[in-house]
Amino acid sequence: MAETSNEETLKSTSDNQVKHSDNISINKFTKKPYSRRWHDIYSKRTKLPVWEHRETFMRLLDENQTIVLVGETGSGKTTQIPQWCVDYCLEKSSDRGGNNELRQKLCVACTQPRRVAAMSVAARVAEEMDVSLGQEVGYSIRFEACTSSKTLLKYLTDGMLLREAMNDSKLSQYGVIILDEVHERTLSTDILMGVLKQLLATRKDIKIVVMSATLDAGKFQSYFENSPLLSVPGRTHPVEILWANETTRDFLEAAVETVFQIHSQEVHEEGDILLFLTGQEVSKKIFQHVSLSGSYPRRSKLLTLVSIRTNTAQY
Repeated sequence: MAETSNEETLKSTSDNQVKHSDNISINKFTKKPYSRRWHDIYSKRTKLPVWEHRETFMRLLDENQTIVLVGETGSGKTTQIPQWCVDYCLEKSSDRGGNNELRQKLCVACTQPRRVAAMSVAARVAEEMDVSLGQEVGYSIRFEACTSSKTLLKYLTDGMLLREAMNDSKLSQYGVIILDEVHERTLSTDILMGVLKQLLATRKDIKIVVMSATLDAGKFQSYFENSPLLSVPGRTHPVEILWANETTRDFLEAAVETVFQIHSQEVHEEGDILLFLTGQEVSKKIFQHVSLSGSYPRRSKLLTLVSIRTNTAQY
């Protein structure tokens, strides 16, 4: 009898392990097996500096209504923190009986100061979660919304969230609101912080996460009544700064010549060249001039990226 009991126990344990293994490979959002692409991305996510702070962040989120997080460039805060907040909201929804109405309310909003950032980050996170953009992960910018009734995580410009607050003062569809890149201090972000501080008094169930890339977080902590601070180191790459030997009369011409020079000299280096310009018209002017003249080097492709354009209208 004892031997039979042990065999049954071993079999039961083995069955549980198989089930556990199956659950790991099943996407909790789509109920389908994770793709090979997801596994490749996941291995890279675990190497981000912010990853090792997950348990600490989840504990602070559960114990506090507001958190101030300082994450240096390359830490992974913009892509990982919102996903953890989605996990938190789903867990709380499940703890309360999995009510569909409650689940819809417990969505996550993450603001971005620029339209391009909201679109590109949403696309990246959708890929990391192995879901279609516009379904569980979406974005909302002026004149364009890519969301659905399934959306649990929405990236949007601070101006769009402020507009939502004007229509719904309690922002009732959100369980966690993340203000990213607050160190840039846009007018909309500053107004939002005032709106959210008032909201904290009427909605005890909402969580506010304020994220900054600079160490000057004391003012945000004091503003939100001594919120806990979580600091995450960044991951930087070697940077070499080269200065022009003399000033130039036409900075646009000098900029283009510099790009061509880099392209011709760094023939054995892989990668792209990013040229920052002062506006859409300047970008258009240079693009047309270089394209028509045919002076740009071979094996190169000229593209433009403008923040006020929609995602499909880029390039």
